[in-house]
Amino acid sequence: MNIKFETLICALSQLFKKDIISAECQTMPLQGGTVGNVYLVTGIAETADGEKLSYRIVLKIQKKWERYGDPGSWRREYDLYTSDFGATFSDAFRWPACYYAEINEEENEFQLWLEYIDGVTGLDLTGDMYEQAALELGRYQGKLYAEQPSVLQSLNNLSHADLMKNTYLHYRSWPVVYDYIRSEDCEFPQQVRQMLIDIDDHADEILPRIEKLPLVLCHRDFWVTNLIYADGKIVVIDWDTSGWGYLGEDLASLIADEADIDHMVEYYRRCVPAYYKGFSEYADVSPIADHCVYELILLVFGYRLVEWYLHTEDDDEKTKIVFTLQKIYEMKTSPAQG
Repeated sequence: MNIKFETLICALSQLFKKDIISAECQTMPLQGGTVGNVYLVTGIAETADGEKLSYRIVLKIQKKWERYGDPGSWRREYDLYTSDFGATFSDAFRWPACYYAEINEEENEFQLWLEYIDGVTGLDLTGDMYEQAALELGRYQGKLYAEQPSVLQSLNNLSHADLMKNTYLHYRSWPVVYDYIRSEDCEFPQQVRQMLIDIDDHADEILPRIEKLPLVLCHRDFWVTNLIYADGKIVVIDWDTSGWGYLGEDLASLIADEADIDHMVEYYRRCVPAYYKGFSEYADVSPIADHCVYELILLVFGYRLVEWYLHTEDDDEKTKIVFTLQKIYEMKTSPAQG
């Protein structure tokens, strides 16, 4: 890939807070897809006075794409990084620092040069790290909910509170998934099928209950691959889906989105109280008798898991999805106390 020398120098000068005059670089893909790519850029930079500094920096290149119900999401990270949003974070819960941001409006593409975080992520996270992520998320959302900093009102590209509900209703109206769990061909255990049918049958009562919960700033993709545990702190990446949502919405992602299936029920029991403990340090949660995290998990991931099941040919993957749904069912009989 071609990296603009001037852009790299600008980013490195910000990284080191020094006047960088030259740099060599190598790139390695970290992750990516059809609409965006992320690279680790490494090399040696040289300052104006001849000092040589080794560096690691992340380059994220994002192209325009359409997410259902959230058309502005493709450029949201650029908008957030070029705003004062970063001031909402703490040392214990934050995003990676951005050293340089650039958007090409004609090409519908932006670049972010970001801090490289060396830490534990994905399925390598331990139960204690899950619990800390839930606690710090609660503190972050509780503080913003209580203080309502003016920067939140100035952001004009955040996802809307009804995104979760609309996405669920969109899935529910899709015959492929809706009809499957009600068909004789459905291979799910009966209690799993009934769990998914029950959430539909009671959605008209559950959704208004959720909408009475505090409205908080959500990441909306708060799953283990977007969390990095480093030096005892939580760093969260990929803020392109972030916006207004309901208390506990992010916790549903932490527990159920391609998580550690063997420990899902344990992490549910541990993370919900930790989350509410963090939130209650800043805001009163005593009026909330029913935290709705179990219902949020089903609304957000129930039909999504059915879709994944129907669209994979991999038998091991199918087994894993059914096991995930079974663990969600078990959460109902092992309630967490928020």
